Amino acid sequence: MAERTVAKVHDAQGSPLAVAIEVSGHHLFGDEPVARGGANLGPTPYDLLTAALAQCTAMTVRWYAGQRGWPLEHVAVEVEHGKRIEAGGIEAVDAFRKTVTITGPALTGEQRAKLIEIAGRCPVHKTLTGTIRIETLAG
Repeated sequence: MAERTVAKVHDAQGSPLAVAIEVSGHHLFGDEPVARGGANLGPTPYDLLTAALAQCTAMTVRWYAGQRGWPLEHVAVEVEHGKRIEAGGIEAVDAFRKTVTITGPALTGEQRAKLIEIAGRCPVHKTLTGTIRIETLAG
């Protein structure tokens, strides 16, 4: 494994489900909404996953345009996550809808199209659509 990210999570006070999260030197709290037994002290796991996809997409588009010197002024990404049953399906699947808004009056139509294409190639997008292996060990 070339790159490694380690996230550490432990119980936190203030809610039966609250956790303290430490990742890459950053500290934050996670929780569930009151309706799900938490106290809404922080984002839910799905909030963080959805935000990770939006963040990665925006950063990838910004990086790609910058590497080419393209006149991208602003990029905004909105990601929605939910469960839905596909046509003919029985089990709910996770569905993400990503809307990418690119601002830059001097961008050509070709550049805009390429940036939208690149939005689908961010590392988190690739992880979510690729093969994933999770190993659970006793600590």
